[in-house]
Amino acid sequence: GIKKPFTEVIKANIGDAHAMGQRPITFLRQVVALCTYPNLLDSPSFPEDAKKRARRILQGCGGNSLGAYTASQGINCIREDVASYIERRDGGVPADPDNIYLTTGASDGIASILKILVSGGGKSRTGVMIPIPQYPLYSAAISELDAIQVNYYLDEENCWSLDVNELRRSLNEAKGYCNPKVLCIINPGNPTGQVQSRKCIEDVIHFAWEEKLFLLADEVYQDNVYSEGCQFHSFKKILYEMGPEYSNNVELASFHSTSKGYMGECGYRGGYMEVLNLHPDIKGQLVKLLSVRLCPPVSGQAAMDIVVNPPVPGEESYSQFIKEKESVLNNLAKKAKLTEDMFNKVPGIHCNPLQGAMYAFPRIFIPSKAIEEAKAHKMAPDMFYCMKLLEETGICVVPGSGFGQREGTYHFRITILPPIDKLKILLEKVKDFHIKFLEKYA
Repeated sequence: GIKKPFTEVIKANIGDAHAMGQRPITFLRQVVALCTYPNLLDSPSFPEDAKKRARRILQGCGGNSLGAYTASQGINCIREDVASYIERRDGGVPADPDNIYLTTGASDGIASILKILVSGGGKSRTGVMIPIPQYPLYSAAISELDAIQVNYYLDEENCWSLDVNELRRSLNEAKGYCNPKVLCIINPGNPTGQVQSRKCIEDVIHFAWEEKLFLLADEVYQDNVYSEGCQFHSFKKILYEMGPEYSNNVELASFHSTSKGYMGECGYRGGYMEVLNLHPDIKGQLVKLLSVRLCPPVSGQAAMDIVVNPPVPGEESYSQFIKEKESVLNNLAKKAKLTEDMFNKVPGIHCNPLQGAMYAFPRIFIPSKAIEEAKAHKMAPDMFYCMKLLEETGICVVPGSGFGQREGTYHFRITILPPIDKLKILLEKVKDFHIKFLEKYA
């Protein structure tokens, strides 16, 4: 009941696109609606290309119903569509539907793969190398499986790039207390928004091949690339182009999702993973493990199908689809630039270019007086800062300590998803708050 100095809480803490006002893609919703309620297939309100896709998906379902269980790996025709999508995306690099597993969002796939990779005890316990800052799904899954988290640091001074020397340092140190077997990469980065260069990916693959590491490539933001000169390169494509010595030996699982990109369909929990070079016996165990959860949500599988099998030129829904898709991505690119520019005008805040994904992870200066007060409250300094920001402005962001950061540096993660007008107001409020915060604690 205490009166606050704001009228609403702005939840800029999570990448939940539709909750922040992003409009759904019409074609995706049409197909899922038709699959959910097939009586609509007779309605003249729906375009023929949407009906065609819905019929194909329903034919793959038991009893022609989304309400039936599917195979544990997912509906066959959708896995075929995913394989075709990967081939198109990667310029003809072949993809086998048998290596595709549909998942409950990308998170479920990542957790499942980690589950089959973790083993041993004491110094032979599996170590999982993750980037710092990282998406907390990784630290949580590693902790749940009682595996060992092995941190490697992204280089903030060089736009959060990944340096193989840092990977080597991290790996060599970890060998003293665990058995590092897995290397996770998030590209484009969350929370850091960087897009890895082709050269960087080649170096990482060479490192994984040399050290016999299993690669996890979290590529859920592959559609979200904004900066000039940046391009998304899939690990699968570059692995293949490096030749058979690599492409036949490096174990790789890569992940995609309906939740990000231009779709933002977080609630459907649709995703897939492609797993390469897995030993046949291990593959058998993976299918067994996945069959315990029966199957991923079937409406999520249908949504994933539209992401990989969208309207094409010549189909009646194409022009509306492409207009909606480009509108979302162009908007995000504008918001990424606006956020970076506005933060860098504020004394005591530095923000690297937002090359991709949908977050900024600015570095903030926190005066020693504020650090002392945070300690008195038994709080991390950036948590103290974020709580003050919430109490005084109603803006909810996540402290950098929730993602990991180098000792002595402080950050927060903020999503760029709000509509441009609201984002401008939000950024102005953060600026005013930060200046007052510095004045108070300087």
